[in-house]
Amino acid sequence: MSTPELDVAVVGSGHNALIGAAYLAARGRRISVFEADTVPGGAVSTVERFPGYRVDRGSSAHLMFRHTGIAEELALADHGLRYLDCDPWAFVPTPPGTSLPPIVFRVDLDATAESIAAACGAREAAAYRRFVADWAPRARATMTAFGAGPTAARLGRAFWPTKGSDSVAGLSRSYLASGDALLDEYFDDERLKAALAWFGAQSGPAMSEPGTAPMVGFAALMHTVPPGRAVGGSGALTSALISRIESGGGTVELGTPVTALRRAGRGWRVTVTGPDGTRTVSARTVLAGCHVLTTLDLLGRGGYPGERIDRWRRRIQVGPGVGMVVRLGTTAPPEFDGLTLADQSGLGLLTADRGHLARARGDMLAADPPRRPAVLAMTFSGLDPSIAPAGRHNTTLWAQWYPYTLTRDDWPAIAEAEADRIVAETQRWAPGFADTIEHRYVQTPANLESELGLIGGNVMHVEMALHNMLLFRPLPELAGGRVPGAPGLALAGASMHPGGGVNGSSGRIAARLLARDLRGLARWRS
Repeated sequence: MSTPELDVAVVGSGHNALIGAAYLAARGRRISVFEADTVPGGAVSTVERFPGYRVDRGSSAHLMFRHTGIAEELALADHGLRYLDCDPWAFVPTPPGTSLPPIVFRVDLDATAESIAAACGAREAAAYRRFVADWAPRARATMTAFGAGPTAARLGRAFWPTKGSDSVAGLSRSYLASGDALLDEYFDDERLKAALAWFGAQSGPAMSEPGTAPMVGFAALMHTVPPGRAVGGSGALTSALISRIESGGGTVELGTPVTALRRAGRGWRVTVTGPDGTRTVSARTVLAGCHVLTTLDLLGRGGYPGERIDRWRRRIQVGPGVGMVVRLGTTAPPEFDGLTLADQSGLGLLTADRGHLARARGDMLAADPPRRPAVLAMTFSGLDPSIAPAGRHNTTLWAQWYPYTLTRDDWPAIAEAEADRIVAETQRWAPGFADTIEHRYVQTPANLESELGLIGGNVMHVEMALHNMLLFRPLPELAGGRVPGAPGLALAGASMHPGGGVNGSSGRIAARLLARDLRGLARWRS
């Protein structure tokens, strides 16, 4: 029997796929990553979109990744990765037409409480301290649960520890509650509740949905390790991972899509199409880091039973969309009342009431653009000047919620007009901002799909609703990172546990599964 060319063929170069590849390459495995795009990293990538500007194509602030320990385990600092703390990690400007002080969330809890007291009152500041005290350990438990495969026993130990004053029933209610219910339990001030709801809603679901309380509660961990901004752009993480893979002898082939996955004996035949044509690569195992629906398509082309794939496709909930993005090169940052550029190192939460968010979400569910966009503003060039020319700034406006499929018109017809509305909403909070814009690039839900492979424009791949998480992500049959009847294949990416965002845990989990498979194959051969 001929020896397979590879120990692991990796489908896609998203950060989860690269993390899995890096762990396996560090074990001395023969690895090749095959990426359809000519830019590696998927949604964790940065390009020169405008002359002299380093503009992210997807993610910008890395909230969860710095809590996983992956950067340290892979020694990514030795491969050029450097993070700057987003401190403040979030801010709420003075609402249009008011003189209310801004709310600034800093890593220092005392400084945050002082800002909340000035803006919302002493009672709210004290309530925020209680919120952080209660939810910091729960958020750590969530990250622990996210760090390994979703077995019932492991999740039970993470979420319901045997020691502590909280009862199992009490903790269960806390985790299963909606984000809005959590906020109403602690706070009275609507502006503070709206800010924390908008922070939590970055996962996609409305904070009125069951099980979204932990998405709000994750804010408590920002006082331990804040979001990080990779120097040079989000793609700096991808560059460091590729360097780590190559240092272990692995390779990354760009512009080389995988077009079929076929089980062959105890290994795999991977069909790839590159600049020199189509070829078949033999591999002992496969790590699929692309969208789960893309993986199912590849298996179907390789002879996997089509009726089973069809059943799964109907049940996997991609959802109606999440949002759209406007990338800007400007002569000045947004000028929010009472805030300096240094105060804008994190997430600009441009909302003052949860009704604003609820209406935008409702419009998306009706397949319409929001009547009033909900905007998250980020100007990281104040923190990292390397991403813009001298005297210029690099601003990203992320707007939720926007549907992938529209009731009227189509995205090419309305993209620029919707971008205008997003800029106009930002200008309501920062008068004069529109006049500073020199460059603009618009990413609609349709663009997010065509450019980054985000099916349905969903940056989380699969809806992050309670019934799609943990033991159910993306379906119970696939939640362990395996496809029944496809041994030696491990699934990674935002489609899998623990979900979307820059996390990396699904890549590490997949690497552990394949390391076990490879040991088993070695025993069989001997």
